[in-house]
Amino acid sequence: MTSPEISFPLQFARTMRFTLGAPRAFTVSPDGGRVVYLRSGSGTDRSNRLWVLDLAGGAAPRERLVADPAALLGGSTERLSAQERARRERSREGSSGIVGYAVDGAAELAAFALSGKVYVADLVSGTARALPVPGPVIDPRPSPDGRHVAYVSKGALRVVGASGEEDRALAEPDDAHVTYGLAEFVAAEEMGRSRGFWWSPESDRLLVARVDDSPVRRWWIADPAHPDRRPAEVAYPAAGTPNAVVGLHVMGLDGKRTEVVWDRARFPYLARVHWSSHGAPLLLVQARDQQSQLCLAVDPETGATRTVHADEDPVWLELFPGVPAWAPDGRLVRIADEGGARVLAVGDRPLTGAQLHIQSVLDIGESDVLVAASAGEEAAAPETGESHVYRVNELGVERVSEGVGVHTAVRSGRVTVLVSASPERPGTVARVLRDGEEIATVASHAERPVLAARPVLTEGGARRIPCAVLLPTGYSESDGPLPVLMDPYGGPHGRRVLAAHNPHLTSQWFADQGFAVVVADGRGTPGRSPAWEKAVKDNLALTLDDQVEALQGLAGRFPLDLGRVGIRGWSYGGFLAGMAVLRRPDVFHAAVVGAPVTDLRLYDTHYTERYLGDPAKQPEVYTDNSLLGDEGLSHAAEQVRPMMIVHGLADDNVVVAHTLRLSSALLAAGRPHEVLPLSGVTHMTPQEKVAENLLLLQVDFLKRSLGL
Repeated sequence: MTSPEISFPLQFARTMRFTLGAPRAFTVSPDGGRVVYLRSGSGTDRSNRLWVLDLAGGAAPRERLVADPAALLGGSTERLSAQERARRERSREGSSGIVGYAVDGAAELAAFALSGKVYVADLVSGTARALPVPGPVIDPRPSPDGRHVAYVSKGALRVVGASGEEDRALAEPDDAHVTYGLAEFVAAEEMGRSRGFWWSPESDRLLVARVDDSPVRRWWIADPAHPDRRPAEVAYPAAGTPNAVVGLHVMGLDGKRTEVVWDRARFPYLARVHWSSHGAPLLLVQARDQQSQLCLAVDPETGATRTVHADEDPVWLELFPGVPAWAPDGRLVRIADEGGARVLAVGDRPLTGAQLHIQSVLDIGESDVLVAASAGEEAAAPETGESHVYRVNELGVERVSEGVGVHTAVRSGRVTVLVSASPERPGTVARVLRDGEEIATVASHAERPVLAARPVLTEGGARRIPCAVLLPTGYSESDGPLPVLMDPYGGPHGRRVLAAHNPHLTSQWFADQGFAVVVADGRGTPGRSPAWEKAVKDNLALTLDDQVEALQGLAGRFPLDLGRVGIRGWSYGGFLAGMAVLRRPDVFHAAVVGAPVTDLRLYDTHYTERYLGDPAKQPEVYTDNSLLGDEGLSHAAEQVRPMMIVHGLADDNVVVAHTLRLSSALLAAGRPHEVLPLSGVTHMTPQEKVAENLLLLQVDFLKRSLGL
């Protein structure tokens, strides 16, 4: 039960943004008899357990615990290797216990890593045990037939029998810079590919990535609070510098190895791998400029590849979850930008049009494809912040999810787990459907927030920018106009205006401190149209223009005091906040600049070059998009706006050099500012006290700076 005395900042931190205790990572067995998932014991418990919901036998659905880390570890403390910590940082995973698992083809056997060991769980009997293999272990995955488990240890791809027998290495690195079976930095951080090996449907061989990061420049992440410790060495591929060399091999359990061949010089990025019983292994490989890509079919016997489909785009090609993949009838399923819309294509035929903006493929069935999508540019009515689940086939499109909200799903055969969030209800609800009829709800132990978010979802400005406006609880018009806090992410891959409750809780808390909070998703943010996302090519300042337009467009409809406007943000939002007070001090009067990307030359290849190209070929684009040396630094003294810059010293994604260089430039220009260094903190802020006090310090700074 939630204590009535707890403050929102403390509760927000303690519950890890109210994610603890909520079920996640669902898998549905092909026979429809089981739903597998992770969930911790309470809304403040960080340790995930493995659960099964039994649906078979005609009896009422029954939930049972399969694996509890506390019991498996016997009370000992969980230990993580450096590689496992890095993997969790890439996926923004802050919880503990069982943070991921993989299943065999029948979803009868699960494998997971815990404290560096391999564990297997019988999902039918409900037993779990460790396998006697060398560690530390990363990413164990059962073969489809459930007889073997493949895993990575010390850079080697190894296989062991599901009962623990015949452990052996299929590929061992011959160099300290080489790993087998792991995703390289940019694949995990930017491409959405977190794994590096894939079983064949017949369970007799695997596709295994070989990564050589020796060409990648080395950076050093020090801990200034502990000068006695050596800095951590990080292979960081900054924009314009060499990437890791990624290859792929077919490796048989009999020891046979065959290299997969494609034009790696022209298409160095291995973005997607798909191997199912419906066709040959599929690869999606991208050119470094991300303006061309190939979908390749692999001959596992020879390693030869043939082109199944080729794409080109003069701006860039986006990557999508769930595709490319084969349909059961052998046709290629993909998502494409065609005719100004983002469509689902099966074979040579697009099955959707401009009414829908396809976001991902969730499942490919015998007679349809399940997708997540938002309303497209030609939708009958705007659905600000919404995302729905649809069934798509040659006969048409059918919406599966109901009600205003953000919905996603996991499906196998007749059973679907539909996970829904709405603006009126905290958290999410996971409903289990069979043939479209609800048969169960998966319980959530997430805490109920001590405050209620009340976002008004609307559009602002001539461009109809999606916005959420939050006013203080109990506000009345007689209270007059309010100081404004813009609270954006505002950039690529970061949709913040959502038709859901919990994403707006922090904004509501800031509103309750006396602000009118505005969240705006301008050009560059996802969920609207390809042109909307790609408008920022070579000019990220457009994202600032849209924040200004949204603010001014809403001023006539909401009680906004445009003489007192603050802005806060983290990561891209931090970059945007810094740019706001430097370039538009006439609009913005104070900024909290969190983990900002201040010099795009210091950010990674796959992300940065997608938007700004090669820094060697167009250095002026990088200069124009940098906060360093910006014309705003030389503004007259009366244009100086207060800035509080916050950065984690252990951040290996947006390194603290970004903040230090900005601070040095501000100091050289005689511009006062505050810097808050966070010792031992990465790009995430999972530490409870850090997360709690960061909110309190931001409010204090904004109130001081805006004269509240």
